[in-house]
Amino acid sequence: MFDLFLEAYVRFFASFLPAIAVGGVVLSATAANVPFPKTAKAVFVTAGFLGIWHALAAWATQAGYVMPPETASEPPYVLMLFLGGALSLWALARFTQTGRQITDTTDQMLLMGYQLPRVMGGVFLIGWANGSIPWQFALPAGLGDIWAGVAAWHAIRAMKRGDPNAERLVWRANIIGLADFAVAITTGLITSVGFMHLLSLDAPNIINAWPLGLFPSFFVGTFLTVHMLSIGSLRRANRYASLAV
Repeated sequence: MFDLFLEAYVRFFASFLPAIAVGGVVLSATAANVPFPKTAKAVFVTAGFLGIWHALAAWATQAGYVMPPETASEPPYVLMLFLGGALSLWALARFTQTGRQITDTTDQMLLMGYQLPRVMGGVFLIGWANGSIPWQFALPAGLGDIWAGVAAWHAIRAMKRGDPNAERLVWRANIIGLADFAVAITTGLITSVGFMHLLSLDAPNIINAWPLGLFPSFFVGTFLTVHMLSIGSLRRANRYASLAV
């Protein structure tokens, strides 16, 4: 029964997150006065890229390719999907004319809004309660994801109110989100079957197996891309502010 719940849960977010991303592209392009043909192309490219990335991640997960390497010399396919997808999506956003035009003016509230669904990682705590996911991973990764989502919400509220500490809270949300990734990846590796398996030897982690394998191979990468765009936007804003002084 829990397996059916996990699959439905993962499939929902596999559609929901790309839909949010595409919606963000439309809103940002409209705010930047991007012509309709270019906006349509940006939507098509974004949706197509995310669709291909998801399909590849789903296939690789079901085929067992996103399991941690058994030896240090084996290719880390999961990291290739995770980092390769994230960096490619970021490159489309920053190294194409339309992508740069859109993301140069993307509202930080939209970027932080994409991080709100990070609370989806709370499912790891349910898996721990169910006895399917070791606590050594579920507690730090699940609570970290919830914390990242809550931090994004605090940043959004501060920006809406025009609080003087809004920028600091956006930085804080990004730092929490990135730190959560580092902790989740580390605890995921040391609790899963592979050359770094140190904990939960009797009941290995299932985070790299289907359907949860879409977290490291797809979901985390999309969140990472948005973190990169958010931090880049913060740095550009600070640079422009210093030049204006």
